[in-house]
Amino acid sequence: MKIALLGYGKMGKVIERIALERGHEIVLKKDEFNTYDGLSTADVSIDFSVPSAAVSNISASFNANVPVVSGTTGWLEHYDEMIALCNEKKGGFISSSNFSLGVNIFFGLNEYLAKIMKQFDSYKVSMEEIHHIHKLDAPSGTAISLAQGVIENSNYANWTMEDAKANEIRIEAKRIGEVPGTHTVNYDSAIDSIEIKHTAHNREGFALGAVIAAEWLAGKQGIFSMKDVLNLQ
Repeated sequence: MKIALLGYGKMGKVIERIALERGHEIVLKKDEFNTYDGLSTADVSIDFSVPSAAVSNISASFNANVPVVSGTTGWLEHYDEMIALCNEKKGGFISSSNFSLGVNIFFGLNEYLAKIMKQFDSYKVSMEEIHHIHKLDAPSGTAISLAQGVIENSNYANWTMEDAKANEIRIEAKRIGEVPGTHTVNYDSAIDSIEIKHTAHNREGFALGAVIAAEWLAGKQGIFSMKDVLNLQ
């Protein structure tokens, strides 16, 4: 399979290595200094860039009739535009805040716990996410996805990084050293606390999941998620 890498930072280089190990060919390594030459020859593109480049990368892929796997976060105010373009071009698209197998299992656990805790209003939910100092957006897309998972399965209405109201989930974002990513969901009461936590040890899980998603998406049309890729429905 031919892969275009849109974004060639640390994650892009890990994705490249894993893709090559799995027998794929890299036809484009796009960074801020080069063009989209070679994109149209790809079977799929993988976008791990920066928020300011994501929309251009995704649009270029759809316009070249190349399905897109995007792991960039911080651009979702344009998400509906990209969905509309994907449908217009009859493209294929997977956008995820986190491609790690473990995190996607964690998403399911988070939603299940939220359903249980909905009936116990003595517990207040909050979240903490820790990432490396190079991460540009805060809170992380993964933290936002976790918050949405709680909101959809509880009486909470919103998330915030400020002091939380009764129906809001407070997210605390920390940027420390080279931490790949740690996410904690807390339920606290006056009596006790319940906590679930996912800790990434390196970038390998994110990269492998993105390549697996690209393998799955190649040749498909439609809007998909990691639940589809991993059959976690």
